[in-house]
Amino acid sequence: MSSHREAPEISKDPSADNTDLYAFVSPDNPDTVTLIANFMPFELPYGGPNFNEFADDVLYEIKISNRGDARADIIYQFRFQTSIRNPNTFLYNIGPIASPTDPNWNRPQTYTLTRLVRRGGRYVPDGRVLGRGLTCPPVNVGVRSTPNYPALAAQSYHNLGGHRKVFAGQRADGFHVDLGSIFDLGDLRPFQDAYNTGIPPVLQGMPGVNGLTGLNVHTIALQVPISDLTVDGRKQTNVMSPKSVIGVWASASRSSARILDKHRGAYRSFGHYSQISRLGNPLVNEVLNPMAQKDRWNAQDPHDDKQFAKYVLHPELANLIANVLYPTAFPNLKAYVNANKPRNDLAAILLTGIPAGPIPGFQNFTGPVQADMLRLNVAVPPTAPGKENPIGLVAGDAAGFPNGRRPIDDVTAIELKAVAGATIGLVDHTFTADGAAGALNDGTTNDNVPYGQPFLPSFPYLSNPNSGFTSAPGEPGGELS
Repeated sequence: MSSHREAPEISKDPSADNTDLYAFVSPDNPDTVTLIANFMPFELPYGGPNFNEFADDVLYEIKISNRGDARADIIYQFRFQTSIRNPNTFLYNIGPIASPTDPNWNRPQTYTLTRLVRRGGRYVPDGRVLGRGLTCPPVNVGVRSTPNYPALAAQSYHNLGGHRKVFAGQRADGFHVDLGSIFDLGDLRPFQDAYNTGIPPVLQGMPGVNGLTGLNVHTIALQVPISDLTVDGRKQTNVMSPKSVIGVWASASRSSARILDKHRGAYRSFGHYSQISRLGNPLVNEVLNPMAQKDRWNAQDPHDDKQFAKYVLHPELANLIANVLYPTAFPNLKAYVNANKPRNDLAAILLTGIPAGPIPGFQNFTGPVQADMLRLNVAVPPTAPGKENPIGLVAGDAAGFPNGRRPIDDVTAIELKAVAGATIGLVDHTFTADGAAGALNDGTTNDNVPYGQPFLPSFPYLSNPNSGFTSAPGEPGGELS
């Protein structure tokens, strides 16, 4: 969660596993949009000597749809290349690393960033490679190997010109969720003794436990002008215009054939690229799609998602909340579920975007094609830093999820509330949400703060990663105090 190890096959291939996707109008540069795609779930900071890194044989992509057909109109491709400087040492580094080009770092990575556009049904380069030989920082090994890690990593915040920036490297995981309770049949700790009539309150309302505290991910972050992403190449200012809405998703692909080269002890790739992981809205493949469909969903493109719409319209989790876990707390949801009424509210939020009407002065509708994409209305200005509401659009903050997604948005709480019925009234005015729906959450906040702050105030926004030396299991590690 939000897409950590969400399907059986991709869970065996962490370097290609999408974990989170963010898309938001940059709060400190509102003429731009920031796109962030995270990969590699549950990274242990001290997982050496072969620390996590981007895979050379994986094609990482961030895709934009702006014509209303849920097909990629713009693709940003990231291809990585890893080197070994000293073949005669087992060490990741042979001394302190002062820069991404320091010879003490034995396994440097660089990457190429290419922008493709759709023309006549084909994807062609837009005339230039945005960056070549771009450096990644090393992972945060520890106080001797990577002293002053924030300054070291900042050397890989690349300015591409024209208000475009890019970063690829390790970050602290900014997502938070009580994995232990949610995967224990959704038995949320804060609601054990308040709403679970008939179920032993074994935890007595203990606070939620963030299962991602102290863990890292690998991040690809890109900041580009709004005009780079819109259908007419302009910065949009009319919230109600279809031209103001884009759909965003990230994917990872591998070659269709891999053969083990015994002489090198490594795989060689052949054939065309095949998609093995994707992510638009958080938690869709994680908790809505059934187990037997998860890997097939990962291999499909969003414009084919009509085949999976039934899992959104009749979510298993809603039945679990209403009929199994908290039947006395959700009588209205229980009646709705048992009447087999379709969840058109979730379909609007997750599959088409919200049309004009349900929320005055707002829409992020991309058309009737049902597709899992993170939809962002770029004409909605960013909320001032410090004024954001982590419950986003549901709480009246139109710059937050499901209008795109900011790192600060508590998407677990938002989607729990929505599945529990808090948003049904937007499309079905005969329904009254149960009082418990507004309170439903997993009881966690982002306590993964290795350097004392959950997020950075500027690009790439996600916090510097936990340090291997100063981390302890379940505790974030930053600088020594």
